[in-house]
Amino acid sequence: MSTSIDQQWTTRLRRKVAGKLPPEKLLPDTQPAYVSSWIYVFGVTTMSALAVVIGSGLILSLRGPQWWHESSIGHFVNSLHLWSVEIFFFAMVVHLWGKFFMGAWRGGRTATWMTGVVTFLASIATAFTGYASQSNFDSQWITTQAKDGINSTGAGAFFNVLNLGQMLMWHIVLLPLAAVALTALHVLLVRIKGVVPPYEDKVGEAQ
Repeated sequence: MSTSIDQQWTTRLRRKVAGKLPPEKLLPDTQPAYVSSWIYVFGVTTMSALAVVIGSGLILSLRGPQWWHESSIGHFVNSLHLWSVEIFFFAMVVHLWGKFFMGAWRGGRTATWMTGVVTFLASIATAFTGYASQSNFDSQWITTQAKDGINSTGAGAFFNVLNLGQMLMWHIVLLPLAAVALTALHVLLVRIKGVVPPYEDKVGEAQ
């Protein structure tokens, strides 16, 4: 027996996605006047820095620790990776605090706000495992100082900060995937719900 087009799950999913995120929302060519604010520059800076972090990290993972410790080009790429992380966190913190004082969860945007917060937490874990994967004295110091605190929570049973291989895999695979996926979800939710208006502007405040 043939299935009606309206009963196919792909048709229902397509219509639901198109209803939630039409092309004019996904790739808008205009924005409200209040988007002309420096706080949004820090959001874009965060994503731009993340792109550099991922790109430089891919190069480092291809060449390995020996290369970034001994090669002059490796030193450069390693420094590029480090400073892009610094810019990433600086811009993200400014953006996060700015959106907090703007009440970015208003108008049914709670999920948008929470994905930003969880992305920040996942990024902290990613940065920690990165420092733990340097394979030098700094990483030894950081991991030995952190192990007791982590073990006291019980997390040390499956998250061994003294295991270089485990920390490296968390840093280059699991946590970056989580950070990128959460960032993409955050941007999609911004497109769906729109940018939160100022407190004095009641447009879009309906739940």
